[in-house]
Amino acid sequence: MEKNTPIEFEKPGTISDPLTELLRIGARKLIEAAIQAELAEFLHQFESRKTSEGKRGVIRNGYQPEREILTGIGAVSVRIPKVRSRTGEPVTFQSALVPPYVRKTKSLEAALPWLYLKGISTGEMQEALSVLVGPEAKGLSPGVIRRLKESWVQEYAEWTKRRLDKDRWVYLWADGIYSGIRASQDRLCALVIVGVNDRGEKHFLAIEDGMRESIQSWKDVLLNLKERGLFSPKLAVGDGAMGFWGALEEVFPQTVHQRCWVHKTANVLNYLPDSLQEKAKKGLHEIWMSEGREHAQKAFDTFLKTYEAKYPKATECLLKDRESLLAFYDFPAEHWIHIRTTNPIESTFATIRHRTDQARGCFTKETILTMMFKLGLCAEKRWRKIKGFTHLALVLEGKTFKDGVLEGDSKQDAA
Repeated sequence: MEKNTPIEFEKPGTISDPLTELLRIGARKLIEAAIQAELAEFLHQFESRKTSEGKRGVIRNGYQPEREILTGIGAVSVRIPKVRSRTGEPVTFQSALVPPYVRKTKSLEAALPWLYLKGISTGEMQEALSVLVGPEAKGLSPGVIRRLKESWVQEYAEWTKRRLDKDRWVYLWADGIYSGIRASQDRLCALVIVGVNDRGEKHFLAIEDGMRESIQSWKDVLLNLKERGLFSPKLAVGDGAMGFWGALEEVFPQTVHQRCWVHKTANVLNYLPDSLQEKAKKGLHEIWMSEGREHAQKAFDTFLKTYEAKYPKATECLLKDRESLLAFYDFPAEHWIHIRTTNPIESTFATIRHRTDQARGCFTKETILTMMFKLGLCAEKRWRKIKGFTHLALVLEGKTFKDGVLEGDSKQDAA
C-alpha cells in the first residue's frame, strides 16, 4: 500500500526569483525608514512633556507584533513601533503610512530605484510609497518626508567616509557621468569610481560632484580614497578624455592605465564618414579581440595604413593611446572582458539616466548626488563577481602574464 505523501504548496506571496526578492527587501527597508521618520516626528510633538524627575514624558517602547501587507511583489513584513507615556496621560502612535486596517496593496508599478528617485528628487514621497501600500494609506506629513530625506543624506555622507582598507582593491573603473536632471543652472557631473576587490566583488568607491576634465577634481577624489585606505590598484580603466589620468599619475603612479575600447571606438568613428563606419568598426574590433598582443599590433598597423592618408584625425585619435589600449594583454585572459571597457559604470548609469530623465525641475547638487548614490547601491546588489576572480590574488602578488596566460604555467601553456 502506498503511503500518502503530503505535497507542500508555496504560501501566497512567496518570492521565487532573486530580483523580486531584492525588490521586496528594498521595499521593506523603504517602508521601515518611512515609519521611523514618522515616529521621530510623532515624538518631537511631546518633547516639552516631562516627568517630575525631568525625564522625557513619551518614549519608544518596542514594537507591535510583526505583520504582513500584501504587495505586487509578495508579502512584505512590517513592524510598527510602540510608545509609552511616563506621565500617565495615554499616548498611542499610529502609522499614517501603514494604518492597522491596511492588509493589501495595489500592484507594484515601478522598480525600487524609481521609488528612491521619486522620494528624494521630487518630494513625491506620498506617491512613491502609495505604490507599495496603496491609496488606503493616509498622506505623510511634510515633516516626515523631510526627516526621511535627511536620513538618506546622512547615509550618503557616512558612505563617503567609510574605510576601504578592509579589502585589497585590484582594478578600478572611472568615468564622469552627467545627470539627466539639472542642478541649479548646470547639469551635475558625478565622478564615479568602481573597484573590484581580491574576492572579485565590484563596489562603488566614489560618487562625487566634480568636473570631468579637471585633474584637480579627480585628484581630490583619489586622495580621499587613499586617505581612507585605498592602496595602489594594479589597473585603472577609463575614457581618455578625462582629468582622471593626470590625477592618477600623481596619486597612484604605479597603477597601469587601460583606455576604454567602447569610448575609443566611438571617438575614432566620429572622424570617419558614415559610409565607412561599419567597416572601420570591424577593423577596431579585430584589434581588441585578438588572442595576443602581437596579432593586435598587426591589426593596429593595418587600421592605421587603411585610414591615415584620408582620415588622419581618426588614426591620430587611435594612435595616441596605443599602449594603454593594449595594456589588458598583461593581465589574466579571464579578466579581459571586464577590463577592456568601463561597462560596470556604463551599464549601471544607463539605467540611472533613464530614471533621472523622467524627473522634472531643478534640484540641488546634494539631492542629485544622494539620488544617484541610492540608485547606484541598489544596482550594485545585482552585480556578480568578475570571471576568473581566483586569479586576482596572482595579480596582487605581481605575477607576470603574457597574452593573458601566467608565465611559467605549463598547464596553461599546454592548453
